[in-house]
Amino acid sequence: MSAAGMVLIGRLGLGAIRTAGWRPAGVGGLTMGADPVAFAIAAASFGTEWRVDAFSVRKESKDHGTGRMIEGNFEPGMAVVVVEDVITSGGSARKAAAAVEAAGGTVLGILAVVDREEGGRATLEHEGRAVVALTTATELGLFNR
Repeated sequence: MSAAGMVLIGRLGLGAIRTAGWRPAGVGGLTMGADPVAFAIAAASFGTEWRVDAFSVRKESKDHGTGRMIEGNFEPGMAVVVVEDVITSGGSARKAAAAVEAAGGTVLGILAVVDREEGGRATLEHEGRAVVALTTATELGLFNR
């Protein structure tokens, strides 16, 4: 959540979304890990020819207030990219994508900052989800393989 990190992730994330050919109206994912990624991408898109807004998906709906699972800039019918800080099992991305689809949105793909290479990406792709990762645990030198 450093200023420099937010700028870097915002620019790289927005670039990866464009390279993938996705044209989402929004980006978001399961709070809290996805929040800074989504907010950074939304901020990076401001002032460009194509603005992307951000939203957060709650881990569970609150029993008071609006009771919504999705907060922020999301409307039924939106095309979105679900974002993640890391993909491990793929469970967080799956939960966020299911919430978006249940609320009437369309998931264009999943964008992760880091793929930990522990099977989550393969699981998501096996389910028909397009997945893009900015880097992997191996590329970061986190594993000796």
